[in-house]
Amino acid sequence: MVQFPGPAHPTGETGGHVLDETDRRILTELARDGRMSMRTLAEKLHISRANAYSRVARLQETGVIRGYHADVDPVAAGLTTAAYVTLNLQQANWREVLGRLHALPGVVHIGLVGGDFDVILLVRVADNTELRHLVLDEIQGMPGVNSTRTLLLFEESTPRT
Repeated sequence: MVQFPGPAHPTGETGGHVLDETDRRILTELARDGRMSMRTLAEKLHISRANAYSRVARLQETGVIRGYHADVDPVAAGLTTAAYVTLNLQQANWREVLGRLHALPGVVHIGLVGGDFDVILLVRVADNTELRHLVLDEIQGMPGVNSTRTLLLFEESTPRT
């Protein structure tokens, strides 16, 4: 489970938003169960429902809470093959490449990174045939992509608290 640390700055500011201990506890509870009712949330945190409502509304308005999502098991959903794909790009074209990567089915996460490569993707597809098509035909065929390296995931583990 995600842990929400205390203030990173002496002023208590974190990315422009001040989060106190109650806010962090709200985030922890909603990360654990995004469908939790305000009544249950308020009871767990020993605060009033009005306080819970106003705090959650503020966290949504300021963009700290960006939405609520189903936790889908990709294997149960038929996406049995997962891989990290690293890319080296032509620097002049990186924005266009990112736009094209966002449109590809199977790409579930895109990270711009520093180091030996420029981008790392997490991809999920039904099988190795789809992975081959995605990497060799779609990604390597993109203008601006110099090279790729594929790291097949054999097993995944998600830390939980």
